[in-house]
Amino acid sequence: MQLNFSDFSSTQRYHLMTQTIIPRPIAWALTDSGDANYNLAPFSYFTAVSSNPALLMISVGKKPNGDNKDTLTNILKNKKMVIHIASADQAEVVTQTAATLAHGESELTKSGLTTVAFDGFSLPRLDQCDIAYGCELYDIKELGDVPQTLIFVEVKQLYLNDSVVSKDDKDRMNIAADKVKPLARLGGGEYASITAPFSIQRPK
Repeated sequence: MQLNFSDFSSTQRYHLMTQTIIPRPIAWALTDSGDANYNLAPFSYFTAVSSNPALLMISVGKKPNGDNKDTLTNILKNKKMVIHIASADQAEVVTQTAATLAHGESELTKSGLTTVAFDGFSLPRLDQCDIAYGCELYDIKELGDVPQTLIFVEVKQLYLNDSVVSKDDKDRMNIAADKVKPLARLGGGEYASITAPFSIQRPK
């Protein structure tokens, strides 16, 4: 089967892309809605794009009514965001935080998740995640007619739970993916986790 994307609507293209670009990592993004009220939302159009500067990117669409999502509204105002890597055990609560709420209504209140201070960063992080990036806004690009917004953020702080970190004989940190059990997005309502990690040596 060969498909010509010009034959499909944007909704159909979205469905085909999310069914075939698999698995996708999930950015569980926390932003400040004001008055110590935090927004938390998952985004699976998410990736690392650069290490110098250390940039991450999430792609944010619109709310069903066409308004900007709170994540975009908040980072335009406050310039900061904390991106967490959720575990497979958190799939249910991650999905719950994808609900469309009124601006200022916190997903944290509804989910029962808790935050702790993020040393060296002005926003807190989720206490329940092994990995968290304290990020500052780097750039924003809008694409398409709707438009879709690409948010580029620069990593300023990285939290790692000591239980998932080890060091090799060259004193480099290794992250145990099987302990993190990162949650990945598939198509529709499907998610996945990793099975047993394996290593292959790259050619020199």
